[in-house]
Amino acid sequence: MTNVFLGLVLIGLAVPAAAQDGQPERGRAFAESNCASCHAIGPTGASRLAAAPPFRTLHQRYPVEQLAEALAEGITTGHDAMPEFRLDPPQIDDFLAYLRTLQP
Repeated sequence: MTNVFLGLVLIGLAVPAAAQDGQPERGRAFAESNCASCHAIGPTGASRLAAAPPFRTLHQRYPVEQLAEALAEGITTGHDAMPEFRLDPPQIDDFLAYLRTLQP
């Protein structure tokens, strides 16, 4: 029983570390290709669609690491015009790594 608990704790500790292994430049490329038509994806500027929050403010609404699950399962919330995205684990790591670069 103790070994199972220890294993779960270690897995839980590894998840945030793995998410930090992403490559921000690939995350930015994803954002430019898939998000920039509505969202402000950089450190300045307004979103093209008023209902689309600038990425630099997402950390004020959600803990960035908690977005990983939504990105894996498919984000269906957001503004009405937002398409559903489902990213694979490396894409999630890259995207979250990029979002972290926008935090103060």
